[in-house]
Amino acid sequence: MESSPRLTVRGLLDEPLMEGARVVDREADLDRALTWVLPFGEVVGRFDDLTGVAVYMRPEALADSAHALSALAARDAAALVVDGAVPAGMCWPAGLVVIELDLPVGFAALNRLLAERSLMQEVHVMRYSAHVHSTLAGLLHRGAGLTLLVKEVSALAQHPAIALDARGQAVAFHGVDAVRAEVISEILHKQLSTVTAAERHAPHDTRVLEEVVGGTPWTCTASTIRLGKRFEGWVVVLASGASPGPHELAQHAVVTEQATAIIGSEMLRQRSVDEAEERARGDFVQALVHGSFTSQHDMQARAEYHDIDLTSSFAVFVAPGYGENPAGAGGDESGGLLRLARYAASVLPHPSVRSYVTVIGDVLVVVRSLRYRDPSDVELEIAEYADAVSQDLSRRRVRPVPVAHGAPAVGVDQIRESYRQARVALGIGQRLGMSGSVAYRDLRGYGVLELVAETDRSRRFVGDVFGSLKPGTDLYDTLLAYLAAGGNVNAAARELSVHRNTMLSKLDRISRAMGMDVRLPENQFTAWLAVRLELLDRLRTSVENEINYR
Repeated sequence: MESSPRLTVRGLLDEPLMEGARVVDREADLDRALTWVLPFGEVVGRFDDLTGVAVYMRPEALADSAHALSALAARDAAALVVDGAVPAGMCWPAGLVVIELDLPVGFAALNRLLAERSLMQEVHVMRYSAHVHSTLAGLLHRGAGLTLLVKEVSALAQHPAIALDARGQAVAFHGVDAVRAEVISEILHKQLSTVTAAERHAPHDTRVLEEVVGGTPWTCTASTIRLGKRFEGWVVVLASGASPGPHELAQHAVVTEQATAIIGSEMLRQRSVDEAEERARGDFVQALVHGSFTSQHDMQARAEYHDIDLTSSFAVFVAPGYGENPAGAGGDESGGLLRLARYAASVLPHPSVRSYVTVIGDVLVVVRSLRYRDPSDVELEIAEYADAVSQDLSRRRVRPVPVAHGAPAVGVDQIRESYRQARVALGIGQRLGMSGSVAYRDLRGYGVLELVAETDRSRRFVGDVFGSLKPGTDLYDTLLAYLAAGGNVNAAARELSVHRNTMLSKLDRISRAMGMDVRLPENQFTAWLAVRLELLDRLRTSVENEINYR
């Protein structure tokens, strides 16, 4: 960056106009930044901060200004410039740099000098900013990608550079290895995530952090990537060893600030490409679990395009989306559910395992390849993943979330059947208030009843048992609670938060509607059987309608 360094009191003394000037007091503080000069008469009696401001004063005004000079020091004035010889024996306040001019130069000349230097500095910064921006924009236009963009940021800053996404993950880096990039990213994310909302919405949120990584000090200049009002991450320049000087830090700030818009645009473009590919892959996963391919060739061609080996062993997992909008108010609900599915797919990662996700209705679907071949190992692998996903989704949803799965599958037909089993298991798990891993094979009683539930005879049996009692009504829900409590009136009343007498009254009404006394054990079993057959028939119909839909 070929520009003059920021002007300091020491730099002012090097100007020809200041030839012969003498530092009267506080020579150790000459590296203070200097941006402007104001006459003493304009600052006296005020209380605003004077950081970076030199105060101009005539020597004859010093005699009666001792108290005012102390106030200048308290307001952090950069320097006091006395235009002429100072009185002998003058006592100066602590912390105030005092400069005596050999020959009077006048306020106008001193003011013009500082203005010209400040303007020159701004011009140099603008030129360098334009150079950085045009260089990176040219790479973006040529489709260079994040890796080359960050490499160019590193070259411009002459130090390693890294780009972080909103979650603090390194999306591209140059000048450091992958291990160190990961460590630095984790440390930076903890520090940068403390930025306030006001700082986030500033024109440029650039921060300089001092960190020690592996025993080596690093000076990190980080600027926020923001597209519109949306926060996307950071661009960071990393300088190891001794802390860079003010000029070098200013250069790093210019580079990172100019890079944020370019790198943010590339991140947005890449995300759009990834989301388009993910939608196409999601469509294929839907076709996979539904078995809805036009031909064997169509299936194989699409599987090869998405790099899915259908000869592998898979498990199909499903979890409820609860019909909520996790994207937030005004957000895209399907997009929010898909993000939840992505989170589920990222649980328990392994290099040899591939996960494919989609959303069907309000159900999250993950088709995950399996590492093991031994049945007992496969069973443990599936249960471990389902439990882990349940814990992750439960934490995100702040409520128990069941994750259901069917039998392991190879090929389209088995994947379709595994999905059907998982959907049936999910429906049963939700009805029973289950959470964690819900395996179809563990619901053996339901598996046997499922074969019976599909028959007309079963449907007639359910209709005869329920009589005028309709599923979804208050009396029906009361019956379910009573059966779940094992026929215990008091326990069912507590579950429903009603008085025992109210519970007994409802049981009488249920008995009349069904034409049998549900308080008798044999009738409770009959009602229990009808409830499960009705549930299985409804679930089977719902899943079959979805799977067979074209």
